[in-house]
Amino acid sequence: MTDEINLLVTLNSGYVEPLKTMLYSVYVNNPDEHIHLWLLHASLTATEVAAIQQLTTAFGWTLSNEKVATDFAAGVPLIKRYPREMYFRLLSGQILPTTVKRVIYLDPDLLVINALRPLWEIDLQGHMLAAAVHRGVTGIVDSVNQLRLGTKTSYFNSGVLVMDLEQARAKIKLADITTAIDQHESELILPDQDILNFLYGADILEIPEEIWNYDTRKYLSYQTRSLNQHDIHWVMAHTVILHYCGTPKPWEAASDSKFTSLFLYHQQQLQRFMPTLARDPVE
Repeated sequence: MTDEINLLVTLNSGYVEPLKTMLYSVYVNNPDEHIHLWLLHASLTATEVAAIQQLTTAFGWTLSNEKVATDFAAGVPLIKRYPREMYFRLLSGQILPTTVKRVIYLDPDLLVINALRPLWEIDLQGHMLAAAVHRGVTGIVDSVNQLRLGTKTSYFNSGVLVMDLEQARAKIKLADITTAIDQHESELILPDQDILNFLYGADILEIPEEIWNYDTRKYLSYQTRSLNQHDIHWVMAHTVILHYCGTPKPWEAASDSKFTSLFLYHQQQLQRFMPTLARDPVE
């Protein structure tokens, strides 16, 4: 395992601003880490990429801007309300250089509030991927999704993934994804996540959701399931990744959850950080 952490993000223009806040949270809560950010997209403008580059340079990180050729995913029958970028995480083994052996994929709608390195160094135990399951109190979601998709494994959330790209290059094929969407389009609710579970669920190592992919909507569920052990003090000390699943998102005016203020705090600190870049440009 290299000392440098490979961090993968895939997005379109609609998530550039939340991405900046997420990246800032990684930086301030992992100040001694060197991050190589792999930015996968199909349509970001040069100005948007430059804004992300300004941040990564200030952080002392490396940025690789990987614009995916439009014909790469042309064969994927996209479901209209979802952007093509959602498939890039699954196909990242084919997109990124073969020298990249492992990545942590993160959705833009989350915060990293503690150390990422234990996730980077996790033993995948031969699995291709690591991911968390959002079970709630009863775990009924697993059963519903198994019935819906005809699977036997737990239903994994695709917002945080550790990916062994050497295995992914051998096992994840565009043709398999295309075929699965063609055959099951009417059954897909969250297309890329459903495809992840349908095709690759058996090759995923489960990691604790309350640490690595905490659903910020479910604070009371986590407390109940842990017999009140996982209160807000526990979360701040132990949880690494807060995931703002669903809507409204924390940057939207309608959001007023227990964890909204923490996102807004990081967003505010980023806004205060930005003027220092203009005053002290990085060489």
